[in-house]
Amino acid sequence: MGLEELLALPTTVNVVTAARALGISRDKAYELIRNGKFPVRTLPLGGTVRVPTAELWKVLGVEPRRGGGGDYVSNVGDA
Repeated sequence: MGLEELLALPTTVNVVTAARALGISRDKAYELIRNGKFPVRTLPLGGTVRVPTAELWKVLGVEPRRGGGGDYVSNVGDA
């Protein structure tokens, strides 16, 4: 998933979308959730699980640019 697509995600996403953003399979994502090792907090809502997009961005190194304006910057690959 590219940065532009990642930034266009809604406030929460399903596990399949979060897994895709993280570059893992759906099955691996659910396994990590079951074992309490998914790298992002999850929200169990009835029979579904949602993932907060802002927390997903944080894990992936995407942060709001200082100074506001709604712009974002990716820190992925920065040393």
